[in-house]
Amino acid sequence: MSESRPTVRRRRLAALLVKFREEAGRTSEEAAERIGCHRTKINRIENARLGISLGELRDLLTFYGITNDTQIDEMVTLARRGRAPGWVQRASLARPSYSDFIGYEETSDYIRSFQSNLIAGLLQTGDYARAVINAAQAGLSSDEVDSLVTARLERQSVLQQSKPPRLSVIQGEAALRIAVGGRSTMAQQLDHLAKMAQHPLIELQVIPDRAGAHAGLFGSFVLFGFPHRDFSDVVCVEHRTGTLFMETPEETAEYTLIFDSLRSIALSPEDSLELIASVRGAL
Repeated sequence: MSESRPTVRRRRLAALLVKFREEAGRTSEEAAERIGCHRTKINRIENARLGISLGELRDLLTFYGITNDTQIDEMVTLARRGRAPGWVQRASLARPSYSDFIGYEETSDYIRSFQSNLIAGLLQTGDYARAVINAAQAGLSSDEVDSLVTARLERQSVLQQSKPPRLSVIQGEAALRIAVGGRSTMAQQLDHLAKMAQHPLIELQVIPDRAGAHAGLFGSFVLFGFPHRDFSDVVCVEHRTGTLFMETPEETAEYTLIFDSLRSIALSPEDSLELIASVRGAL
């Protein structure tokens, strides 16, 4: 990731370092003296333009009076993962905001996703993802498509990490029925969807067509929640040329209400699996 576009993790680390320094009543000059550097380095770290070594980080946290082991571990994790891996950088060539989306996905502990016409990205198979990407971005080269498919599948590793996020997905029935990639691809996708719904931290519900008009008709969205109290929820709404991120309390509260409304009219997880099986059987 270039210095001009810091990752979400680095920005979050920088924001917390500023917060902790100010709460401790320390100046940037004092912080610089503590770790033996010039004040401009502290400014660049706090502006998320420069990374920080783990030794410097631990020294500053001690200087700021941070002794809670959980907080320290969270900060160390952010510092270690502050640079996006190569697959994120390659995928982001087509859509720079994608790296931010991945950053939110990797640092959240609760993901709520409503998808009206497509299977949620974290639950897609490779063939399904390829068909979607080819249809949505026809101008991409085969290498670029490969990079985006790789990114889609690499993202799913968050569900296998030691502390995976809770994932609550609400799918529109249309997402089960639109024949993305053809019969074979959809059969594999629906089988995979049913399998993933068995994961203890995944809740999958489907809004049946018979539910009629509902708040989700205005578009799909993803709502991220984070373990640290200083990080606000983030709403992500994908559009044709990028992703809109919203973080104000008013915006996130509105989308939380929408998601809860959709959950209330969706089928139960058990009935949703029955509908998935029915659609799969009709292929």
